[in-house]
Amino acid sequence: MFLSRFMPCSQCGESVDRTAAEAHRCDPERLLDYQMVGLRPEIDGFESSMRSFLDGSRGRFEVWLAARQVRDTA
Repeated sequence: MFLSRFMPCSQCGESVDRTAAEAHRCDPERLLDYQMVGLRPEIDGFESSMRSFLDGSRGRFEVWLAARQVRDTA
């Protein structure tokens, strides 16, 4: 079995030399990008889920309540 000298960081996905794994520090920007890739299905489905919610009775009530609160504070 072939073992690579490099392994991906479980936090940010960067290829890290096994001998230097202890010294690795995740770059915040790369970490964010890596997390966003994992959330892509949820992000893509958000608009559809929101429309479904707003089309239901609870969603219509929330819209009415929000409009009323804005009107009352204006």
